[in-house]
Amino acid sequence: MSVIYILLSISILIALIFFIAFISAVRSGQYDDSYTPSVRMLFEDEIKEQTNKNK
Repeated sequence: MSVIYILLSISILIALIFFIAFISAVRSGQYDDSYTPSVRMLFEDEIKEQTNKNK
């Protein structure tokens, strides 16, 4: 029974480590999208034409 407590505590510790790593990655801007805004102007006309056809 004590093995379950040890495994549970280790898994919670690992989960906390991954959560802290995720929060630090989000705060540092790792998931910011810098590519899409630069190519959005290339596809803007297609989006407008599709919305006009749907109306």
